[in-house]
Amino acid sequence: MRVLLLGADGFIGRRVTDRLLLDQELQVTVLGRRDSADIRFDLTTGSPGALARFLDAVAPQVVINCAGATYGSSRTLIRSNTLAVATVCEAIRRSREPARLVHVGSAAEYGPVPGGVPVSEQAEPRPVGPYGVSKLAGTELVLASGLDAAVLRVFDVVGPGAPTASLFGRLAEGLRRALERDESQVRMPDLSGYRDFVDVRDVARAIQAAAVSAATGVINIGSGHAVRARDAAQLLVRASGFEGTIVEENRQVLLPAQAAGAHGDHLPGHHAPGHRSEGHLPGHRPEGRPAPGEPVPWRQADVRTARDRLGWRTQVPLEESLGDVWLETACRV
Repeated sequence: MRVLLLGADGFIGRRVTDRLLLDQELQVTVLGRRDSADIRFDLTTGSPGALARFLDAVAPQVVINCAGATYGSSRTLIRSNTLAVATVCEAIRRSREPARLVHVGSAAEYGPVPGGVPVSEQAEPRPVGPYGVSKLAGTELVLASGLDAAVLRVFDVVGPGAPTASLFGRLAEGLRRALERDESQVRMPDLSGYRDFVDVRDVARAIQAAAVSAATGVINIGSGHAVRARDAAQLLVRASGFEGTIVEENRQVLLPAQAAGAHGDHLPGHHAPGHRSEGHLPGHRPEGRPAPGEPVPWRQADVRTARDRLGWRTQVPLEESLGDVWLETACRV
């Protein structure tokens, strides 16, 4: 099968590239802006006609779109996550043999959801920031294109290669600096919210499964479990061996070894300003719904569609995923 991969240099795209290249039944061509790409093309400025000509030359059966932006101005996000998707859809429509499209969306498209409840693909999207809005617009373009297409709404991706601006990328860097400088504190923002963390390697497996399937429409890709971000961060702290104090927002959170009888809610951890649509993770409100204008406090995927239609489920435990984040950070020179 011939596959055209877009966004191979990103956090998810790199893992997708690695996985696809291991499959000897796939012939992979990479299109992107960097010199490493097989085809140099900028989706944010290139025309659908020019891209269609490349598609005719490669004749892929499947186009996988991992391209996009997580950070930047509203204009950058719209150009990367919406305009680029429109270009891809139109180019596929114009090509001689329209390919199947697998597009990587984001759980940020859902916005606020009731606490304690997994969000299904049928939920009404209500994104709260420019990132989520731009990703939702891209998804709507794919769904309205008339193409043979699937959109994978990926939840909170973790694992080796995580950007330093992401939650665990920032925490790992903070821990590394503290250990190198013999510092006793690491400062991070609030981590009281809940997220559905899924390893990037599992996401790559889901994308490959979608590429060779006949599934269409929106499909959630997550672990199916909500974990308090503070508790998840504790796994990374343990992997690092850091024994100092974590300062979360304006209060100190002691390690269990430092506070006898500490409750689970006092596990250390922090939130980095990862996706622009999220902001800081707020506390969980009693009624399970955020106040107007409050960032999303709860996110958990209903993953039944992925299991039923892709035969996919997660394989990498969160503890292993975060252990690999620390191993990569500690070995970085």
